[in-house]
Amino acid sequence: MTNERSQPARRSTLAVPGSNQRMLDKARTLGTDAVFLDLEDSVSSLVKVQARSNVVTALNEGGFQQGAISVRVNALDTQWFDDDISALVTQAPGTFDCVMLPKVHSASQISHVSSILAKLEAQVGLAHESLGIEVQIEDALGLVNVETIAASDSRIRTLVFGPADFMASINMRSMVVGAQPDGYTEGDAFHYVLMRLLVAGRAFGLQVIDGPYLGIKDLDGLRVAAHRSAALGLDGKWVLHPDQIDIVNEIFSPKQDAFDHAELILDAYDYYTSHEGGARGAVMLGDEMIDEASRKMALVISAKGRAAGMQRTTSFEPVS
Repeated sequence: MTNERSQPARRSTLAVPGSNQRMLDKARTLGTDAVFLDLEDSVSSLVKVQARSNVVTALNEGGFQQGAISVRVNALDTQWFDDDISALVTQAPGTFDCVMLPKVHSASQISHVSSILAKLEAQVGLAHESLGIEVQIEDALGLVNVETIAASDSRIRTLVFGPADFMASINMRSMVVGAQPDGYTEGDAFHYVLMRLLVAGRAFGLQVIDGPYLGIKDLDGLRVAAHRSAALGLDGKWVLHPDQIDIVNEIFSPKQDAFDHAELILDAYDYYTSHEGGARGAVMLGDEMIDEASRKMALVISAKGRAAGMQRTTSFEPVS
């Protein structure tokens, strides 16, 4: 039971342009659960090589307080990809957890990158599959193939939604990335996309992360977007600015009463299904019947709360 309750948190993932030395330095101590250093869209083509050098230096200097460190390389079909992935693994081995691959639309792309990583790991003495892959789904074809992609390789750790490119790929009528398109007044224009990513991710044991909300000063808009993906069950969301961090961390953490209730359900179920508690399969906890399905639901809330460092404020007392 303990292992089931201790999944790593990914509430907030900070995106850091590799070309911005000030942000690379500042990012080390910001309160996100994860960070990725970007060599792709946030970096001008004129400074790609310098950004790569900056990121390698930052990784080797270390000091990042986040629990997960990734690097987003340039897309597989660009002139920078080969040098990106080679430099990262050979010049900064063991300093980061995952390569984030953008613009993924087929399983063959993942297989190709995984093969390259295997050769580079062997070259520098890293254990096989010590490096994971974060898969960014950013267009219609990627979404159509997401189930096949998610199942394609054991290196895959995370599915990430890339809203900007995706919105462009389907001609969505909006200029605010992550916001509802103008004229869409019923429901949620992103529901299908996020739910399909979520189901594919959960089917193959992957975390699923929502992309950024680009209205940096529109914190109310961020709250709406974050609540949407958190309610569905996604694990977290990208942040682009320090002002977004606390909002996203709060929204993707359970409420205290929900966390306490989940912990009570787990304790009660453990007790009542034991010999001491009568070896029962379904019991009452107050006015609520709990069973194995209740335990599974409670584990989700408990794991998120514990990963976020929450402490329970109630304790379980058996009722004879």
